[in-house]
Amino acid sequence: MRDVESMNNDLEAPDGGRVWFVTGTSSGFGRALAEAVLEHGDRLIATARDTSTISDLARTYPERARVLELDVTDRDRVSVVLEEAVSSFGRLDVVVNNAGYGLRGALEEFSEEELRRQFETNVFGVLGVTRAALPHLRRQRSGHVVQMSSVGGVVSTVGGGVYAGTKFAVEGISEALAKEVAHLGIRVTIVEPGPFRTDFAGRSMRRAEPIKDYAESVGQAHERFLAMDGAQPNDPARGARAIIQAVEAPEPPLRLPLGEEALRMIRAKLEEQRRELDAWERLSTTTAFTTGGPTGRE
Repeated sequence: MRDVESMNNDLEAPDGGRVWFVTGTSSGFGRALAEAVLEHGDRLIATARDTSTISDLARTYPERARVLELDVTDRDRVSVVLEEAVSSFGRLDVVVNNAGYGLRGALEEFSEEELRRQFETNVFGVLGVTRAALPHLRRQRSGHVVQMSSVGGVVSTVGGGVYAGTKFAVEGISEALAKEVAHLGIRVTIVEPGPFRTDFAGRSMRRAEPIKDYAESVGQAHERFLAMDGAQPNDPARGARAIIQAVEAPEPPLRLPLGEEALRMIRAKLEEQRRELDAWERLSTTTAFTTGGPTGRE
């Protein structure tokens, strides 16, 4: 049970608005969220590997926006940037781990380097930023960590297994983190977007070198995925505003699917899991020790 003081910290924004720290703001959801935060009247530390892509944010909102260069795979730089972020406005209220990229292909098609690079950015990058931010949030006894996952963090699809693996990892870690820090006044929300009209399905998506035998499964799935580019049904600006609304809620959700498609896919996955649990319950429950005890003898 959270104490009253920490709950009040969530309900009352600090003077000047909340201070958001958002990674990967050069494009897509990160950019949309950065703009929405500033339009909402809050303060922002926006990061990107190339600050020229976000320098306009500081020019447009000189009193409320700071831009910092950050590659989340650079461990030493992560710590330095978090210190700079706290110095900018004196506190951190919302830390958003958005930096990452997509990777598609059959498991066999990936090189070892591609696999490790994907996990280095999408998992260890998230861990590095989260771990560097937590001491500041603990000291404040308040704050909110927002992890940008995906519907792929719940439902793994053909050709998306490695990317989904990174998001499954972030979800599992973050679910535990939420329970570890709740008594400190820190909240955690995992955002699970479905298809949004960003460049994720186009320029930002990386494809492994194809193997011909996977053309009928992974190849066809990849073509369908690419065909969505520019035609995704959901608006990132509206998704960003939904994230802000969730953060401001008195009791924010642990998980926030975004888009009807995400809700439909997640519900179908959960229903399928329940059916399988029920179908195999009899076998699943045959593993307890018999009356002979834990000796292994029956």
